[in-house]
Amino acid sequence: MKTKILFASLLATAFVSTMAAQDSKAFLGRWDLTVTPSTGKAYPQWIELKENGGKMEGRVQPRGGGWHPIAGAHLESGKLIVDLGETGAAASTTWELTTPSAGKLTGIEKRGDAADGLTIAGAKAPSLDRPMPKAWTKPRPLFDGKDLKGWEPIGNVENNKWIARNGELVNDNPETPGRRGPGAANIKTTEKFQDFKLHIEVNCPEGGNSGIYLRGRYELQVGTEGGKLPSHEMGAIYSHYPPPAGSELGLGKWTSFDVTFVGRHVTVLRDGKMYHDNVEIPGPTGGALDSNESEPGPFFLQGDHHGVIAYRNITISVPKK
Repeated sequence: MKTKILFASLLATAFVSTMAAQDSKAFLGRWDLTVTPSTGKAYPQWIELKENGGKMEGRVQPRGGGWHPIAGAHLESGKLIVDLGETGAAASTTWELTTPSAGKLTGIEKRGDAADGLTIAGAKAPSLDRPMPKAWTKPRPLFDGKDLKGWEPIGNVENNKWIARNGELVNDNPETPGRRGPGAANIKTTEKFQDFKLHIEVNCPEGGNSGIYLRGRYELQVGTEGGKLPSHEMGAIYSHYPPPAGSELGLGKWTSFDVTFVGRHVTVLRDGKMYHDNVEIPGPTGGALDSNESEPGPFFLQGDHHGVIAYRNITISVPKK
């Protein structure tokens, strides 16, 4: 009798473990998220979840800055409880996530035991696995050097410092010695793009910080964040891929970037030198406009940091139809 009870207990345990594993599989993969606070505008994030040796692990992209690993995740009553592992908070931050249907994600955020008013909606990130186009259109200018036609400020538009000057697109937001200037507006193209070849030249002063957002979601870093993290320095795919080891910042002078972006694979040359060779960008970087990865998006240039940043000779090619 005891043998039968023990066997039944082991069978039940195995069944529960199998069901838990099946349930956890629904959460695995990359998810594009829209986070909506109780007040204010919704903003994009993303999370990637994997299973390793029976344990859930992953990484999350916050609203700004770089991605970081989660502290852990476990199933509880059909919900996935994700410990975001954020430091400096008075109480731990967790997400309670459910999958109401295949490829969809919903949830709430908690600080300690209490919900903080944030709601989360997500969809499985698309693969964006597309072949390289066989032919491209002739490059055409996105900036005519005379005015801001085809561009519009976003963000802190009341403090827009973008001007056309001497054939350059300039964020005229100088720093006061010893004190950074106020955050100014960003600027984006009114036109949206899917796959493309971009040529752009930039002159970023010493200590300056800007960025070129591809489709408005993926940042090619311009300038410096102090040198502590190579993946946050000039020419990096922000937080994902640093520039080649030993690359100079090259601040205070003109430098060029040639970017080929197809699907989520990007190749970047700086002044003719290979920086990133057909690397995959796993998800939107901090500061992205949205998380709608399957859709075309604009280019946007950061102006909300600091420094008089100048851009020129901005041209675009797209796949021939």
